[in-house]
Amino acid sequence: MSQQKNIIVWAKDGCSYCQEVQEVLRNKKLNFQIVNVTNHDGYRDILQQKYGVRYVPIVEIGTAKAYRAVTALGTVHLLQVLHEEGL
Repeated sequence: MSQQKNIIVWAKDGCSYCQEVQEVLRNKKLNFQIVNVTNHDGYRDILQQKYGVRYVPIVEIGTAKAYRAVTALGTVHLLQVLHEEGL
């Protein structure tokens, strides 16, 4: 039995790319959690440490054991990873 995958979107207010990512996930009827980095430089520090970037959107997909991150901009990359993850 496969574990349900969690989706976490790191985003900020006013980010058009962030909105596009969220729209793709909503259109696919996938549940996701948002981590809003607006006014939270500490959250960007986390992204820097985990992925070597400070920009958003970053999408993490996975389970408690392991997450896969989509760090490339553009929904085409997100759609590819969603397909590979069976979502």
